[in-house]
Amino acid sequence: MRRRSVLLAVPAGLVTLAGCGDDKSDTSKASDSSPSPSASGSSGAPAPKIVDGPLPAVTAGAKFGEKPTVAKGSGAASKDLAVKTLVAGNGKTVVENDYVVANYLGQVWDSAKVFDNSYDRGTALVIQLAQGSIIDGWRYALTGKKAGSRVEMAVPPTWGYGTQGNAQAGIKGTDTLVFVVDVVDTFNAKSSAKGKVVAQDDAALPKVGTNTDGAAPSIEIPKSAAPTKLVANYVIEGEGEVVKETESVLVQYKGVLWDTGKEFDSSYKNGQLVSFGLSQVVKGWSQGLTGKKVGSRVMISIPPALGYGDNPPQGSGIEKDSVLVFSVDILAKM
Repeated sequence: MRRRSVLLAVPAGLVTLAGCGDDKSDTSKASDSSPSPSASGSSGAPAPKIVDGPLPAVTAGAKFGEKPTVAKGSGAASKDLAVKTLVAGNGKTVVENDYVVANYLGQVWDSAKVFDNSYDRGTALVIQLAQGSIIDGWRYALTGKKAGSRVEMAVPPTWGYGTQGNAQAGIKGTDTLVFVVDVVDTFNAKSSAKGKVVAQDDAALPKVGTNTDGAAPSIEIPKSAAPTKLVANYVIEGEGEVVKETESVLVQYKGVLWDTGKEFDSSYKNGQLVSFGLSQVVKGWSQGLTGKKVGSRVMISIPPALGYGDNPPQGSGIEKDSVLVFSVDILAKM
């Protein structure tokens, strides 16, 4: 059985200042305020037959990244899942259980009523293609596609919101939904930071490996005394947007104790990326990641006052007043 991350399991832990659910809880919470494809969970229906139509025409905004205008559905929608790649990308292939970064527009087949789109919000959706995290239509339609692709799909209720529909979005239990999805990127447990390697010249600070092959980086602890203040330095500097203290992030991480160098937690070992809001973390994480760029690897040395102090998580192997050292890859903003 996979060991649950210290980050998400402990009420006083790095991520949760109050109790938290499972590893996917922050991802779903990020979408609760809009009728996004994550709402209502999964139907649990059998795998659909995937067909290539019928699908309404995209009448404007046909390029990848442009907000599309989609015609009303003509005639009866297919009872199968209709999927068509409108623009073929050449990026990483999406695998089920990946986290995808996507812009999208969704509308009802019969009326062409747009019930949600990310283009107007100016923020792409980041969500896991996992059962229970997203409607099944997306899960089946996007698996196997490449980043950089634009995909159109017509999702019957069976693989959408089911017979209950989605009252918030004005979706009835009989509605077939049409989505146009731009797959911007995809991440999984083998994902790493991507950017410029930064020199680690201070011999009094931990040195973090710069490999980007998906394996956990090494963390070498110096023999000198630990700093008494927070240190958060780039190991690899990405080229993405700067993370704000109010935002949520998707990360890979590894944590060790300064005193012994012993690893106490790792998303690499758990085989599961972690998402969380910076408002949920202890101050060392929140302050250390705020202002850093997406795509970066950051070394954070956290003094006890900004970490667990005299109340470390039970069973974590962390002693009271421990200085913690982390390597954190900021993969995306949620």
